[in-house]
Amino acid sequence: MIELKTQEELEIMREAGRITAMTLDMVEENIEAGLTTGQLDMLVEDFIRSHGAIPAFKNYQGYPASACISIDSEVVHGIPGKRVIKEGQIVSVDIGAIVNNYYGDSARTFAIGEVSEDKQRLMEVTQEALSAAIDKARKGNRLGQVSSTVQRIAEEAGFGVVRQLVGHGIGRKMHEEPQVPNFGSPNDGPVLQVGMVLAIEPMINLGTYDVKTMPDGWTIVTADGAPSAHFEHTVAITDNGPRILTTA
Repeated sequence: MIELKTQEELEIMREAGRITAMTLDMVEENIEAGLTTGQLDMLVEDFIRSHGAIPAFKNYQGYPASACISIDSEVVHGIPGKRVIKEGQIVSVDIGAIVNNYYGDSARTFAIGEVSEDKQRLMEVTQEALSAAIDKARKGNRLGQVSSTVQRIAEEAGFGVVRQLVGHGIGRKMHEEPQVPNFGSPNDGPVLQVGMVLAIEPMINLGTYDVKTMPDGWTIVTADGAPSAHFEHTVAITDNGPRILTTA
């Protein structure tokens, strides 16, 4: 069952998205070599709470932190802790905020100092795939047009598109219908309607698309150990085209 949001609900989600985006802006200003992932997570939690929102990930299905912080070959759901962030790494930070019981969800991948050309290009292509996919999030299009756009851009660049993890609908729950894959046929999926809100999140690997779960039960890594990038926005389908809710 896909829930269509009212204009009033979208405005609440816009506030949750705005705080989520502001938090990622804060991360961009503070993330650097020498910082531990646990310290970064504390900054995220304090910032979200100081703006009157609730960290969406904290205790979600038992997750122990406010941010998912995934380094290099970690695709998503890296648990913050004592690990020190190092020069040359790429670090994806995925966060969410709750305002009046509605969710915002967004992710960015950050380069720490100078990174390899491969990593830089991986990040650029993943961002490009997200932007192009958002442009397809228009009423009357099929969801598959969003999904297939990510796959086309990533695979034309020679990268692997993660298949075991997908984007999702979002609203009063973090994960709602429909699922939003990053691959498939343009003819797949439901027709997009005004009021649908999607978390569109390309997860693109430098090598194989295959992934595996680490023993902690959360951290997903590339099967071949190659780097992965992740960018995400919460996007509403409107009469006037896609509306990105997770901008500052």
